[in-house]
Amino acid sequence: MSSSTETLAFAPAAPLRAGLRQGTLTPLESLSQSIANIAPTLTPAINITVVAGLAGPSSWLAYLVATVAMLVVAANINVLARRHALSGSFFIYIGRTLGPFAGVMAGWSMIAAYLLTAVAVTISLGIFLGNVLAGLGLAGLTPPAWILMPAFLALVGYSAYRDIKLSSRIGLYLEGLSIAIIVVIIAVVTARHGSLLDATQLAPANIHLGGVTSALTFAVFSFVGFESSATLAKETADPGRNVPRAVMLSAALVGSFFVLASYFMVLALDGNADIIAKSSSPFAEITAHAGMPWAATIVYAAAMISGFACALACINAGSRLIFSMGRFRFFGAAVGEVHAEHRTPHRAVLVGLLATLAITLALTPLSPIDAFGDAGTVATFGFLVVYLLVCIVAPLDLRRSGELKAQHVVSSVVGVVLMLFVIWGSLYPVPDYPMNLLPYLFALYMGGGGAWFLYLKKTAPQEFANIEHDLEG
Repeated sequence: MSSSTETLAFAPAAPLRAGLRQGTLTPLESLSQSIANIAPTLTPAINITVVAGLAGPSSWLAYLVATVAMLVVAANINVLARRHALSGSFFIYIGRTLGPFAGVMAGWSMIAAYLLTAVAVTISLGIFLGNVLAGLGLAGLTPPAWILMPAFLALVGYSAYRDIKLSSRIGLYLEGLSIAIIVVIIAVVTARHGSLLDATQLAPANIHLGGVTSALTFAVFSFVGFESSATLAKETADPGRNVPRAVMLSAALVGSFFVLASYFMVLALDGNADIIAKSSSPFAEITAHAGMPWAATIVYAAAMISGFACALACINAGSRLIFSMGRFRFFGAAVGEVHAEHRTPHRAVLVGLLATLAITLALTPLSPIDAFGDAGTVATFGFLVVYLLVCIVAPLDLRRSGELKAQHVVSSVVGVVLMLFVIWGSLYPVPDYPMNLLPYLFALYMGGGGAWFLYLKKTAPQEFANIEHDLEG
């Protein structure tokens, strides 16, 4: 295989009677896929606690820097998204430039990222539902996890199976509603505070760059999934234009939301970020301080809405990767089939859904907070690996076509450095047991994917005929 023409080398399955419904998603629906996968509402509801604990009153600055980092990564993703409109795109983006093994590892990594994010969100549903019912004085009515989680995932799975346009609209409406609730409550709380300026947060003397640097890793965690609209490129209208817009806009819009939400949450507490850092329900602290404790119940309800939209976006994106890799026969060819009526990868959806349910139920012996943290941490490893590889691949892809410019090289180098920094920050200092085992668990998972690749290459070499074209359908 020539290094200059190396392409992803799995042979696609035989032509099928139906393909994915091409060009059905509008620009707004494509954007909603990425935003729903980020689940912005979960950051002020729970994720900001860690950032505030490290950056203190400079939490807004940590999110600002993280936003810039994600925009750099988005620029590299968009180099590839404009040139290759593919289902399960990251698997192909990377494989066609770095070779089939790298492509398979990227796809394998991203499947874990999306499905484990769905696991974390499913687990969080129990946490937020318990808070809602407790706020209504009905804490004893919280259903057990073995009933709640399968029912939740069944609803998610049906939405993903039925119609990509329908499920994208659901994500759009639900995420829009949950963000609107958060924005309204922040506005009311800020109005009661009576000021928009907070000297504690804005004074240069109070900005601790060391804390901001330490918090950057956790701030970046809030963005994972912003790239997921690229996995639905085949189903998006004018994907070379609309997918890059969705990727870039999702990072910019949600990043702005994170910066403003973190600033006004600390403002509402008179600059005392320690209250947020020490609370497992940070928004409840904000509303209680403003004399609106009842509003916390609304926020938890909004977080549940956001969680459903996120889980649906994760299953949509993860199933497209499973579908894509099935068509290249890394998985059984059956998962590369498309439903004749609904034009969705129904078998890939089912596989992703069952895997998500199995992992979720396996984690139920842990406390919900620990299970949420474990699943989310391993998912983040999957995203970071692919973000790093995309930043490496983007300029190589452009060089091959003779379109490489200096700004592309700069964007790539900055992206690689930022992602390596984030990866290093997630590993060191070494976390306490059992969190210190999670990187090894992820490495074991990746090793399993690599071993399966080598097994297929040895036992079925005919499946590795070189190809030059996109996935069908």
